[in-house]
Parts: sequence; C-alpha cells; structure tokens
Amino acid sequence: MLKATISQVFPRLTLFREENYRGRRFIWRGNVGLRNLERRYDDIESLRFFSPSANATLVLFSRPRFQGRFRIFRGSVNIADLDDIIAGSDPESLIISSSRLTLAQIRTIQRTGVLPPGFRTI
Repeated sequence: MLKATISQVFPRLTLFREENYRGRRFIWRGNVGLRNLERRYDDIESLRFFSPSANATLVLFSRPRFQGRFRIFRGSVNIADLDDIIAGSDPESLIISSSRLTLAQIRTIQRTGVLPPGFRTI
C-alpha cells in the first residue's frame, strides 16, 4: 500500500490587502517575480515570506518591472505595514527566491528586467 505524501514548495509568499495580515490574501510559491503589484492586486499593505532556508531571498522594488530602489530580506520575514518600506516608497514589484540572490544578480535584474533561469515572471 502506498503512503500519502505532501509536497511543499518554498519559499511561500502571502500578500495581504490590509495592514497587519488582514483582508484578502494572495499566495505565491517557488521562484517568482511579480512585475507590477499595483496593476495585479491594486494595493498590498502587508506580507509574510516563509522559507526553511536562511538564504531564501525577498527583494522589494520601489518601481514596477524590478526598477528603482530596492530592499533585500533574507530568510523568513513578516512585514505588517509596507508603507514607506523602501526609502519612503511602497513596493511596486518584487522577487522571491529559494536561494540567495547576490547583490550583483539583483542589480543585473534591475538593469535588464530579466529574471535568472528557473524563475517565473508574473
């Protein structure tokens, strides 16, 4: 008899429409880049990023298409209020990765708008 198994895909990002993890939520798993948060979700106010790896990376950008200023988070993080999180700006695009993205890789993404192989662009 076969045993039932559960497959988990990490990292996991949960976006919330309201501050303090309330309101409608949207969940993404795996290596993903969201090019335009405002167009896709209207307004995101908080998030939870989870991965069992301390090297998992969340990058928030101040402009759509991975442009503008950015802020990097490593490992799991919960942000109850995204207002002004990037040098006085709200996030307009983001990337989640199961592995460590280097500063050089992030700057290349910022310059070209192209994610590394193995990433989905939404």
